[in-house]
Amino acid sequence: MLRILLKSKVQRLRVTAANLYYEGSIGLDAELMAAAELLPYEQVTVLNLNNGERLETYVIPEPAGSGIVCLNGPAARKGVAGDELIVLSYALLSEEELRQHAPVLVTVDANNRILSRQVLGAELIHGA
Repeated sequence: MLRILLKSKVQRLRVTAANLYYEGSIGLDAELMAAAELLPYEQVTVLNLNNGERLETYVIPEPAGSGIVCLNGPAARKGVAGDELIVLSYALLSEEELRQHAPVLVTVDANNRILSRQVLGAELIHGA
């Protein structure tokens, strides 16, 4: 059996831009992507804390250290500059892979700079 579990979470991101005339995606500072172990074009779920919107899209890198969080294409209709977001990614894991799995949580400041990176609750999954 395969299970879908949280792989990574970046919380309290602030939207810096929205670009309606783009094919679609969310652009994230490459440093944030690396910290959250996100690859270019990886599927993510985006939660908007300001308006309750929830969407699925893929992530594309923005310049490292830029702090850019840009909603592109149709996603640009789901938020505006200043909105707070949570970005989640998931992994499809086998029972064997579950034993090694622990999600990553990245927390950022008001300028989308990394405040902390931690591995979450492995003991909850592994029963330690």
